[in-house]
Amino acid sequence: MPELPEVETTCRGIAPHITSRVIAQVIVREPRLRWPVPPRLNQLLAGAQFIGVNRRAKYLLLETNRGTLMVHLGMSGSLRLMLADTPPMFHDHIDIVLDNEWCLRYHDPRRFGSFHWLQGASHPLLDSLGPEPLTDAFSGNYLYQLSRKRHVPIKQFVMNGKVVVGVGNIYANEALFMAGIHPARAASRIAAARYDVLATTIKRVLGEAIELGGTTLRDFVGGDGAPGYFAQQLRVYGRGGQPCRACGAPLRDLRQGGRATVFCVKCQR
Repeated sequence: MPELPEVETTCRGIAPHITSRVIAQVIVREPRLRWPVPPRLNQLLAGAQFIGVNRRAKYLLLETNRGTLMVHLGMSGSLRLMLADTPPMFHDHIDIVLDNEWCLRYHDPRRFGSFHWLQGASHPLLDSLGPEPLTDAFSGNYLYQLSRKRHVPIKQFVMNGKVVVGVGNIYANEALFMAGIHPARAASRIAAARYDVLATTIKRVLGEAIELGGTTLRDFVGGDGAPGYFAQQLRVYGRGGQPCRACGAPLRDLRQGGRATVFCVKCQR
């Protein structure tokens, strides 16, 4: 599933190529995504000019002079730049055709992604989101204050988008390992100093992943079609039963909230 680094990679990859371009047409081959594609998308966007590309949490915000197209990549989606006359493949559901014979093509085998049209700056899906993890609004003190009387496991706490956005399963596993915190420890039972370390490791892990183009485990590719390379740097995720890279002890697996958790019983307390 594309998480914050993968979405940021897409954002950075497509922005230089679509900003200032005019949209010639929008071709919708399959409107049945997680929510139906707006039926008038071509009428809304044809002739509009892209003025910027931004990201909020896992949402891409494709800004035009008429409004904003908000895109969520879902479980398996990708937006790729290619020549508009490239024959579509299976699961290529939407083309945003530009005025230079190129297009943004949306590919989504599972169809859990979504397209939303925003006339203003807000949307109900954005209203209750927590701070961005790579900004000054996110800190150890912020986590510590919010965690008081919160008895959920720390991994589920930092994966809650109302607490902080973009810390998905892969990166929560990695950050907790680097911080030396057991993923099942109650959020309320972690000291302020350890939250300082955790906030730092979250920023570090996400920053490293962005620099390496995200994590490609199965479906994700960036805007240029290239895979992400952070998978080669994973310390614990997907390595259950293998030796811990720090101490050599076998890494353990457990399920939390229906998601895979991998940790080291010696390094994480």
